[in-house]
This record gives sequence, C-alpha cells and structure tokens, in this order.
Amino acid sequence: MRIAVLVSGSGSNLQAILDAAASDPDFAASPVVVIADRDGIQALDRAAAARVPTEVVAWSAFTDRAEFTKAVCETAERYDVDALVLAGFMRILSPEAIERFPILNIHPSMLPAFVGAHALEAAIEHGVKVTGVTVHFVDERVDHGPIIAQVPVTVRPDDTVASLQARIQEIEHRLYPSVIKAFADGLLEIDGRVVTWKDDA
Repeated sequence: MRIAVLVSGSGSNLQAILDAAASDPDFAASPVVVIADRDGIQALDRAAAARVPTEVVAWSAFTDRAEFTKAVCETAERYDVDALVLAGFMRILSPEAIERFPILNIHPSMLPAFVGAHALEAAIEHGVKVTGVTVHFVDERVDHGPIIAQVPVTVRPDDTVASLQARIQEIEHRLYPSVIKAFADGLLEIDGRVVTWKDDA
C-alpha cells in the first residue's frame, strides 16, 4: 500500500512510521511522499533523511479550505497513493479528500473526549484521571470518524502538558505503525462506526 504522510510540525509520528517501514520486512505500507502544509519544519528533514520525496502545499497560498484540499489530493495522486496518513497534520481537509482517499489520523485523547488541537491542555484542565491515544478513520467531522484503536494513559497529579505529551507520544509511536500495518494488510473491517480487526493468523 502506497501512503502519503501529511505533516505540520516536528514529525515524531512520521519518524515512527519511517522507522517501521525501514525495519519491518512485513510492513506493507510504503511512505512514498510526505506532504507538509508549510516549509521549514523538522518533519521535512526527517523525510529527506529517509530519502522519501517531500512536497509543500502551503496553507497560506490558498484562499479557502476546498482549494487547499484539492491541491493536497492532486499532489498525493501524482504519487499514486492508496491512502493518506495524518501525522500531526493541523489542517482540516474538506470532504473531497474523504471522497478520494481513505484517511487515518492519530489523536492524543480517548475520543470522543477532548477533540481538537488542545486535547492535552483540556485533559489537565478538566482534572481527568485517564486520557490516552486514539487512531481513527477520518470522516467529515473533526476527530469523529470510526475508532480503530485506543490506548489509555494515566494523568498524574503533577503532570504538565509537556510531561503528559511525552508519555502519550511513547504510545503513539508504537500504536500508529501497528494500525497502519494492519490497515495495509487488509485486517480492518468497518461496519458503520464499528471497526473490527480480523485475525491475521
């Protein structure tokens, strides 16, 4: 399966995907392009170091979300990709992307709790005892699509956003490649909002 990884920042989840693709001979997803919404970010350096082609579709160059989304899709299609994988991608794509590709996303909470860009801050502010990581398919609403996998993470009384993020990222870097591998192997079945993992034995 040929995948495009979409990024906006440091690219730590991208690195986990690149490492899995390089080290696991059974990893059936091949990152063939990394698409960023802005230039000058560490994720592009990570992709270059792994010799994966990069493209910048600058959010600032477009006047609306639909045109930006169209450009992202057309860029991905030039690389003949089968799916989009969002890895710290901070833009909301318009429905055209969902119509053209299956899309995976990872989010630092136990969805449907704490959607949006400030999930870690919200978890701490709300005083929850457990948050976590969710991998889901993308649909028309933000952080809403069918949930593929979730792992809980305890929120400690002395946690800061940085300390909580560090523990969540440890989970993300293991979970996301495993879900992408299962997806590429055809082990995920969707029935409405319910995603079932088929036995790969």
